[in-house]
Amino acid sequence: MEKIKMVTPLVEMDGDEMTRILWKYIKDDLIEPFVDLKTEYYDLGMKHRDETDDQVTIDSARATAKYGVAVKCATITPNQKRVEEYDLKKMYKSPNGTIRAILDGTVFRAPIQVKGIEPNVKSWKKPITLARHAYGDVYKNTEIRVGGKGTAKLVFTDENGNETTEKVFDFEGPGVLQAQYNIDSSISSFAKTCFEYALSTGQDLWFASKDTISKKYDGQFRDIFQEMYDKEYKTRFEEKGITYFYTLIDDAVARVMKSEGGFIWACKNYDGDVMSDMVSSACGSLALMTSVLVSPKGVYEYEAAHGTVQRHYYKHLKGEETSTNPVATIFAWSGALRKRGELDGLPELEAFAGRLEKATLSTIESGYMTKDLVNLTTLTDIHVCNTEDFIKKIRERL
Repeated sequence: MEKIKMVTPLVEMDGDEMTRILWKYIKDDLIEPFVDLKTEYYDLGMKHRDETDDQVTIDSARATAKYGVAVKCATITPNQKRVEEYDLKKMYKSPNGTIRAILDGTVFRAPIQVKGIEPNVKSWKKPITLARHAYGDVYKNTEIRVGGKGTAKLVFTDENGNETTEKVFDFEGPGVLQAQYNIDSSISSFAKTCFEYALSTGQDLWFASKDTISKKYDGQFRDIFQEMYDKEYKTRFEEKGITYFYTLIDDAVARVMKSEGGFIWACKNYDGDVMSDMVSSACGSLALMTSVLVSPKGVYEYEAAHGTVQRHYYKHLKGEETSTNPVATIFAWSGALRKRGELDGLPELEAFAGRLEKATLSTIESGYMTKDLVNLTTLTDIHVCNTEDFIKKIRERL
């Protein structure tokens, strides 16, 4: 058969451990036999990031800004154990955090709904999309280990040398101290991307934080969202028949549990990280979740929401059989191919992305699935597949 043609390349970011193995399986069996794939390749595997002093991560983000669409494999964010395991020069920052900061993007994550795998929250009928601010906060914090008695202060010195000082705490003994930050321009980009995404999908938008406690920090998020909504989006939302509202994060959690879903829930960086894991777990698995980073300039980076599946990788290295779920990684590829097709005016590429997703879901719905889904499904005629066999089953349907 003649392969589907591409015009503009995708930025391809390869990754680590078991997801790197899945990456090759997916390309070999599900994409390259059908698509004349064009990519600009970047190896974000841990060893190559170390060899380049993480410059490869920066280069891949800049390429994404240039070409507009990227697809990313899961990558290791090293802790001290990983530094020793890979003999790294230093403990590098999260590559996802680096890419998000360069692209000024917002992460949108939503569960992949499959017949036979129902949400644990019985009222949820439609997917809940988490919009996670992807800049600053605890992911860019500065920390101090306090050795003993003393006073901690927060000091800002402006460009003219004027200082603003607030006392943080009088330590009577050892402890820890942390500072975090955000900037108005990034918060505004976050708000704009959320409003635009809500309009494009026709979904209500919630924003939640804790401004009753963090009156200035979280209050700034709240105020920027509200001001932008009132000035630029209120009329457009009303015309679309959708709504925006702000609420406290604890109130949002209570509302979410009683809702039917089908809306976008915007959260600050850490809240979005935690709540997206909660929603995905309640809907089955992190391997059944889409994740896309969207910048206000219309740049898209698709990825799996989960990690590198280290335990399965070690089994794979020993030659043992694994049953790793590739669905989120498949949907990262399909999402990127669909967006590439949309931007380049290639309806056949968009259609292929839809067929790839349909083949993946129908494989599960016919009873063929990886081991992680067996205890979640209400289906009765189940066939547990190893990683390669599951992908080959999808290939048969595709």
